[in-house]
Amino acid sequence: MSATYREAVAVFDSAETLDAAVFTLETHGFDRAAFSLLASEEAVEQKLGHRYQLVKEVEDDPAAPRDTFYSRISRLEATYLPAPALAAIGGLMFTGATVALPAVIAAGGGFVLGAALGGLIHRHYATRVKEQLERGGLVLWVSLREAALEEKALEILRAQGGHDVHVHEMPA
Repeated sequence: MSATYREAVAVFDSAETLDAAVFTLETHGFDRAAFSLLASEEAVEQKLGHRYQLVKEVEDDPAAPRDTFYSRISRLEATYLPAPALAAIGGLMFTGATVALPAVIAAGGGFVLGAALGGLIHRHYATRVKEQLERGGLVLWVSLREAALEEKALEILRAQGGHDVHVHEMPA
């Protein structure tokens, strides 16, 4: 007998309702690592060998590639936190230098690098959201580490606007 695990599945009609559902799940004992989303259209086509027309076709497919879920807060952190952190590192590299110009240049470079990284994450997320909304919604998978969490997950997903909410069993 092969090992399996259970997960809750829901489809959302907007990134805002998806974020609200995940926030609610997190505040009710679900770990951030339990959430995953459908990968990009390109990644799905590459892995499955075909394009999907509707997200319903892949929501229960164990071969469908997934991405880590990054909440709106996480995406904001990725956009804004690297810049000051990298700038501070650049500034610290030149601590004790008699000329402040290298520190300013390093700080500016850190800001540019952080902003570029944040922009890249945001564009990737926005593209994936657009692709999936055009095909029926945003699929959220919630790994259920124990049976007692099943009903709680389903209740929260429905209450937060999820549709096609159900639990399935997946091969480990």
